[in-house]
Amino acid sequence: MNTNNYKKLIDCAAGRTPADLILKNAQIIHVYTGEISRGDVALIGNRIAGIGENYDGDKTIDLHGKYLAPGFIEGHIHIESSMLVPSQFAAAVIPHGTTTVICDPHEIGNVCGLTGIEFMLEDNSPLSIYGMAPSCVPATHLETSGANLSAAEIDEILNHPRIIGLAEMMNFPGLIAALPDVCEKTLLARKRNMIIDGHAPGVTGKDLQAYVAAGISSDHECTTLAEALEKITAGMSVFIREGSTAHNLEELLPILQSPTAQHCLLVTDDRHADDLIDSGHLDHILKKAVSLGADPITALQMVTINPARHFGLRGKGAITPGAFADLVVLEDLTSFAVSSVYIKGEKIAAEGSMLKKIPAPLLDKINPVIQSSIKISPKSIDLTVTGSTNSIRVIGCVEDQLVTELRYLAPKVEKNCLVSDIERDILKIAVIERHHNKQGLSIGFVQGLGIKKGAIASTVAHDSHNLVVAGSSDKAMQMAISKVYEMQGGLVVAGEDTIYEALPLPVAGLMSTGTAAEVRRAMMRLRAALKEINTDVPNPFMLLSFLALPVIPELKITDRGLVDVKKFEFVPLQN
Repeated sequence: MNTNNYKKLIDCAAGRTPADLILKNAQIIHVYTGEISRGDVALIGNRIAGIGENYDGDKTIDLHGKYLAPGFIEGHIHIESSMLVPSQFAAAVIPHGTTTVICDPHEIGNVCGLTGIEFMLEDNSPLSIYGMAPSCVPATHLETSGANLSAAEIDEILNHPRIIGLAEMMNFPGLIAALPDVCEKTLLARKRNMIIDGHAPGVTGKDLQAYVAAGISSDHECTTLAEALEKITAGMSVFIREGSTAHNLEELLPILQSPTAQHCLLVTDDRHADDLIDSGHLDHILKKAVSLGADPITALQMVTINPARHFGLRGKGAITPGAFADLVVLEDLTSFAVSSVYIKGEKIAAEGSMLKKIPAPLLDKINPVIQSSIKISPKSIDLTVTGSTNSIRVIGCVEDQLVTELRYLAPKVEKNCLVSDIERDILKIAVIERHHNKQGLSIGFVQGLGIKKGAIASTVAHDSHNLVVAGSSDKAMQMAISKVYEMQGGLVVAGEDTIYEALPLPVAGLMSTGTAAEVRRAMMRLRAALKEINTDVPNPFMLLSFLALPVIPELKITDRGLVDVKKFEFVPLQN
């Protein structure tokens, strides 16, 4: 802010000069006190000058008693998981009241390294996008990623003007064990006095004490009330997650009904494009929280002032003099229907739509490093598993959760080969390394995907994003693999002799360049195609994408093998 604008802001706040814009007759939500007052808000440029009555302005908009809230702040999301590039993600969430996001670009970081991270932050949309420097690329030593960010490279990322901290430290075993290379990364942020976010599913007791002592400030993996309260007691902020796959809000609802809510945020973590359009973003979580019995102002604090304080975002998260004029006009505090959205004093969206179209980048204008490249030969992939054992380790899916179970089950054996068992919903799953053509391949079995006659495949496979495929037969799986290779990344629903539907994701194998509406239509076609393979699982692609993530218990699979996450080591398929 230059001297002239600074003086103009003060003069307007003092009533000496008129405002650029007056928002009149609003029910103003004061997140610091939890109160609501009827009044006006005077704006100068991109800032709020004053709140009250008797302000004059060059332009006036009468809100007729509608609620005026601070712009919503998403405290933890992986934009890549929306399958939208940042500009199109912005176009999808701004009409729902989101004006600021803190993203962790470790998805594209695992594929493209520094180049990918810079791509996610070089966005010219009205949405304020801040990033956290990915702390774990790859997430563990148990998988093969497209890039490997050293401490020196993380040090470079932390100097980026839009990077505000170190992203979720997923290698919690390594930090708790004080491994030198892990400590080196966290110390880079601590020396700068920057925030460090956590990722500690099921971590309790002395392990939790060590994790917090290392400087970790938050966790978004709490699935039980006891776990969340222990972490809050230890001084952590708990991010209550309600995304496309993980749904923790209902279990953790008592926190919203207690004073501990001041230490918590509402976040999505991952949100698909179709869910953004059909259900919304943070407005959806607010609506659900209130429907479950939460106080609406408390819920609003968890998407405004609480994240602003946690991340040190000065001038955001509250309607106060001098703050940025990021504002949301709400019809009520039950449905949280968004009437209009202002970002830095400009009306950006109204009645569910952007007022100006945000253009998507053209693929041929995107750095070739970021364009997907699947370095495998489908013809060389052999999915045969020989053996005649009485027991195998099976990944057991848990409804609405990212955690899985380790199940010991008898396999189906045909001609001395272990095969999918449709009757018991035990399907073959494979992860294929796609970044370096190292020919990494791991095969296991999963229970809970519900596929009866076909396969699904995806290059969205957290966090290293290798190619993951599961199905009822090797032939269907091979069909799906070949289509992914042909598209150079994306999602596929296949039968043994046909491709039912596919969604190309040419940006790092993670994102489309299409709009949210276009990706939604493609997702709807994919979901319709799931009927062809007879699965009744609502979103098997999202479920599949987390089965290769070896930092969330209990049993996962990477391109290098089956991983017992509690032991943090590889285990054999056959018991």
